[in-house]
Amino acid sequence: MTEIEKISSEQLILEAAEQEFLTKGYDGARTISIAQKAGVTHAMLHYYYRTKRQLFECILAKTISTVKETMLAAMGDPDMPLVERLKDGIASHFDHMVANPLLPRFFLNEIISRPELYSLLYERVASFIREFFADLQSEADAAAERGEIEKIDIPMLIISIMSLNIFPFVAYHFIEPVMGTIIADREIFLEERKAENIELIMRRIIKH
Repeated sequence: MTEIEKISSEQLILEAAEQEFLTKGYDGARTISIAQKAGVTHAMLHYYYRTKRQLFECILAKTISTVKETMLAAMGDPDMPLVERLKDGIASHFDHMVANPLLPRFFLNEIISRPELYSLLYERVASFIREFFADLQSEADAAAERGEIEKIDIPMLIISIMSLNIFPFVAYHFIEPVMGTIIADREIFLEERKAENIELIMRRIIKH
């Protein structure tokens, strides 16, 4: 097998595994099903990834990396005004949820059913989150002192953003029959929800 074929096989396995874990969870996922979807033998899958746990951790690492990149891309440009960066950050995070609608429920289900997963998540994101929050808080404090925005606590603000952005995807199947025609068109509903979330957060931070 050439190096290109090896990379291609690994990529196919990871793509199939991601779909399997997101739709079925860790306990419901089967490596034989992943191998079939990837078009490789079960033996080949285990050659690249010895255990289901190892494969799951690769998917988890990839997901966390994508979230980090999304946050940094939206809020990490120091040349942009802080308020604009926050707007972009809310929109970028929401768009990431639109592109990966199974992700929020997957994380919630796995953390509830597999408490040890919390430790793994914490290890992978703790240092990044502390540094990210500290830098953003310094900027927010400076902007508040200049009278540009209200004084805000960045960790609490991020929790508010995540709560507003994640809820529609976690609870969509519950709110759909309750809200009826209001959310009949999913695409329109999500665009309107994103705009509403941005407006709510902006009302909190922009000085009036």
